[in-house]
Amino acid sequence: MGLQKTMKALSDPVRREILGLLKDGRKSAGDIAGHFAITDAAISRHLSVLKEADLIRDTREGKFIFYDLNASVLEEILLWVSALKGESENA
Repeated sequence: MGLQKTMKALSDPVRREILGLLKDGRKSAGDIAGHFAITDAAISRHLSVLKEADLIRDTREGKFIFYDLNASVLEEILLWVSALKGESENA
């Protein structure tokens, strides 16, 4: 896990909100952009940062790109935080 990239990606409130949108299922870039009052270029950059951190995946279907959550990275972070707190995986 690239912890620095992951933490950088999670540090921005727009990117956290994008992750929240994707927890309900995959969405196109246009669907995601419709939730924000920022430029499409800014949304594209946020999606790139999330992809570089492996927090989301993209799938091209025709001329559309759909994004979905990569929960395995989030699970790794939760396990790491739990270990720091001294909790076991079975707790």
